[in-house]
Amino acid sequence: MIWSIKDVDLNLFNLLRAFFTGFIFDLAIGSLFVLPYAVYLLIFPKRWIGSLFDRSFTYCYLTLLLIIIYFSLLAEIPFWEEFGVRFNFIAVDYLIYTYEVVENINQSYPLPVIAVVLVGLIVVTLLAFKKFKIFRNAFSDQKPFTSRLSHALFVSIAAVFLGMMMKNKQADFSNNLLVNELAKNGAFSFFSAFRSNELDYETFYPKLKEKDSYSIVKRDLLQENQNFVRTSYDDVLRFTKGNQEKKPNIILIAIESFSADFLSTFGNKDKLTPNYEKLANESIFFTNLYATGTRTVRGMEALTLCVPPTPGNSIVRRPNNDHLFSISTILEAKNYKPYFIYGGDGYFDNMNNFFGGQGFDIVDRDRGNPLSDNIKTNRFSIKDKEVSFENAWGVCDEDIYKQSIKYADKSSSEGKPFFQFVMTTSNHKPYTFPKNKTDLPPGDRNAAVKYTDYALGKFISDARTKPWFKNTVFVIVADHCASSAGKWEINIAKHHIPAIIYNLSHKPQKIERLMSQIDVMPTLFGYLGWNYNTSLYGKDINQTKVGDERAFMGNYRTLGMLKGNIFTQIDDRKRVKQFNVSQDDQALTEVKSENQAFISQTISYYQTASERFKKGKMKVNRN
Repeated sequence: MIWSIKDVDLNLFNLLRAFFTGFIFDLAIGSLFVLPYAVYLLIFPKRWIGSLFDRSFTYCYLTLLLIIIYFSLLAEIPFWEEFGVRFNFIAVDYLIYTYEVVENINQSYPLPVIAVVLVGLIVVTLLAFKKFKIFRNAFSDQKPFTSRLSHALFVSIAAVFLGMMMKNKQADFSNNLLVNELAKNGAFSFFSAFRSNELDYETFYPKLKEKDSYSIVKRDLLQENQNFVRTSYDDVLRFTKGNQEKKPNIILIAIESFSADFLSTFGNKDKLTPNYEKLANESIFFTNLYATGTRTVRGMEALTLCVPPTPGNSIVRRPNNDHLFSISTILEAKNYKPYFIYGGDGYFDNMNNFFGGQGFDIVDRDRGNPLSDNIKTNRFSIKDKEVSFENAWGVCDEDIYKQSIKYADKSSSEGKPFFQFVMTTSNHKPYTFPKNKTDLPPGDRNAAVKYTDYALGKFISDARTKPWFKNTVFVIVADHCASSAGKWEINIAKHHIPAIIYNLSHKPQKIERLMSQIDVMPTLFGYLGWNYNTSLYGKDINQTKVGDERAFMGNYRTLGMLKGNIFTQIDDRKRVKQFNVSQDDQALTEVKSENQAFISQTISYYQTASERFKKGKMKVNRN
């Protein structure tokens, strides 16, 4: 609470409730931890109390519990620092991708010091137990079976009752995210996330009648230059009419954790991004754009599937996510060959299976993790000799841009227009990169941003020397912001990202209208004058009526839509809230007089998007 005091709502009643709720969560997890030992004491013969076996078992079990407790404590510190919450589904995901996570921890934190602190805490605790004669009492107190039974029953009832009764949702009683998170227990939150890694919209979220929800969405999706292909109430396929089609090569660069507030355009005083801002002044520059989520897979989902962030895991990480209607569907119809270029192993977060399932060829570090047998695509490895610098997440930005140029040369020599989705990694903890590239040393966030900008400038400079450059458009956008922590469940200011379309045959322009990350690619297709069919939920901002602009944001459980200065929020307790958004700092103030039209629109978008994926309606090859 002290750490996050500037964002904590210091309402006395809410704080007391948070600490009381936290005590109950602590009691629940403590009872569950103690339960196996209580059962052991119940069935263990009285005459063997204090024996070598009893002492060994007790010491081992106690040490195991202390390791869990203290490791959880030490792990929660950096997790809270980065995300501003207790353990959640991200922590669960980290168990799967051990290489990246272990290497990142090793490169970001002094592991020997952490190990010494962990062992020291355990030793001090054991010595304290010994000093207060707890062990002597434990190994000499030969209680009869009936007495042990009463203890075991008490612990068992507490563990079972609290384990079944307590839900993490019970801590979500205020509009202040940090107060809610203070009320939780890290270990309990971890197991809760482990059990509910998928959230079914139909079960947990507010709904409208299915036909009504589709009617609202279809009415909102239809642009000035579109008409629906079929008349079925749940079919969102539209034909988009363009004008004077152009088919340049396209390189989409998703920059890791590139918040808008890193740019001097939005008030930053540190001059971190001179190359990006120079390009922005020569580009179509989107200044009022919002990421759909707080993780890379959400950015990938938004930029490829152009769909709101449905609850639970990103579609990138879900099963049965192949052959979905995506930008690849449109690109392949225009005879483009799409590439996904990533500096780590695309096994992480299921990236390779997702992009391969949409028809992308894969270029990645390939550490031996295979693609699914159901995915038919080409995979090209980044060789050791092509790497000048690498950390836990992958090769440095300069190296990944060299891969982009390599495969652009290859596609150009084959005489076929190419599309590349390039994912950078350098602007990510541990913030390491090659030395002597910037005036700031590695290991610092600002230094990583400055290096990312340097590498981007060098890439554009190198690309200019290539014959394919004049006929290549660059879309340069963030995957998400650098931080998502803040007062509210969804912090709108922590979703503000920059995006530019560079080298387009169009005069430089600032687009200040509200946009969602899912609108970036449809807007590009509009600038290229394409005729195409689309089932995407993204819209061309230049074909969107004034007043119809909206942006979608979500954080796994809570989903929202920003429209004008109203933010409508829904969550997995079927609650609906609306907030006024301050123009100064995008702070939220809950309003009581609700805008029902915005509520219906918010529910409709998320309800239909979830239903379409769940029932296979997003598949390209459905009947």
